[in-house]
Amino acid sequence: NHRELFWELGMGRLGRAALLDNARWLGREPLLRFLSGAAGRLRMGALLSRESCRARLRSAEGMSLAEFLYPALQAYDFLHLHRRHGCRVQLGGHDQMGNIVSGYELVTKMTGTEVFGITVPLITSTTGDKLGKTAGNAVWLNRDQTSPFELYQFFVRQQDNIVEKYLKLFTFLPLEEIAHIMEMHAKEPEKWGPQKRLAAEVTKLVHGREGLESAKRCTKALYHSSMEALEEMSDQELEELFRQAPSAELMLEPGMTVLDLCRKANAILDGPSGYQKITDGGVSINGNRVTDPETVLILGQHILKNGVSLLRVGKKNYYIIKWLQV
Repeated sequence: NHRELFWELGMGRLGRAALLDNARWLGREPLLRFLSGAAGRLRMGALLSRESCRARLRSAEGMSLAEFLYPALQAYDFLHLHRRHGCRVQLGGHDQMGNIVSGYELVTKMTGTEVFGITVPLITSTTGDKLGKTAGNAVWLNRDQTSPFELYQFFVRQQDNIVEKYLKLFTFLPLEEIAHIMEMHAKEPEKWGPQKRLAAEVTKLVHGREGLESAKRCTKALYHSSMEALEEMSDQELEELFRQAPSAELMLEPGMTVLDLCRKANAILDGPSGYQKITDGGVSINGNRVTDPETVLILGQHILKNGVSLLRVGKKNYYIIKWLQV
């Protein structure tokens, strides 16, 4: 959404990005030709001298030949993209420095062209760990993998010691405005102003204005028990917000009670223990706690205008109820 939100008129034409799959060229490259060509230009000493390689070799698991050849394949990607598409810059996280250097060396040796590598700081979790697929904590740009709400909440939770850096790295705010945001934060840290602005700017860039509004609706519904926000939420937003929550489609019967609802949704156990769960205050509907199991369900209170009820049992167990013919 950069063109719509940040690209100023009269600044020229914004280039288009091409997404390529390296299997298209690596899968067609004969092994012997690769070994006698690109692989023959890469020096073992340089590859073995890198700390990442030495650490793996010293580890109990060791290092497979496939892992060792990875920098050579990435270097060949750079060579191929340079020859076919005129690519002269390779960009990656700073943990890719060694692989990028291999690409730089290969391209300069085989073509004589001056090329460049750029590394950028990694985004880390709140505990300082690297984010990634392997660790299972990756933050994705694809909405199917990371919803606008999840992306928004990731940046809202960033700590004070990193938020100013992220405002400079991931937003297009002027430096003077960022400085002012941090000054206000020093006076009112309880408002989490920099985190909220960071989350809003990144979510808007990735998912557009509607994505940001979606993230705010989900935030109000989940953390502020806003019935208005719940009523405005689409089915997609409900599914994104409660990815692991079971859902059920029910018919509203005359005189149906909270106890009936919980049992039909398989949210409580049958018998006295389930009944006690409600009376002890362990059940809420649309953010409002219900303590009387015999309370009759009311449209507009327990059942929202969009035909949905959000049932919560305990602190974290959510159930999405979609009512038929209400």
